[in-house]
Amino acid sequence: MPSPEFESAAEAANNFTTKPTDDELLDLYGLYKQASVGDINTTRPGMMDFKGKYKWDAWKSREGISQEEAEQLYITLVTELGAKYA
Repeated sequence: MPSPEFESAAEAANNFTTKPTDDELLDLYGLYKQASVGDINTTRPGMMDFKGKYKWDAWKSREGISQEEAEQLYITLVTELGAKYA
């Protein structure tokens, strides 16, 4: 079950006034999925689904990190990005 801090960070990330870079968004996505689901459990999207592949790769790159550690990394990243984009 996600911690209140994690849920608060996820809400804050959705409310940035300026959009983070694509790389920053992929970092957020990968950590969010690892924290909320755990290790990736789907197959890589097909050749023409570029966005899906980038997101899948971002999540796959976090494989092996515990959900608790991913939560903390996500909260830290949202805090750092909040200083730039909130």
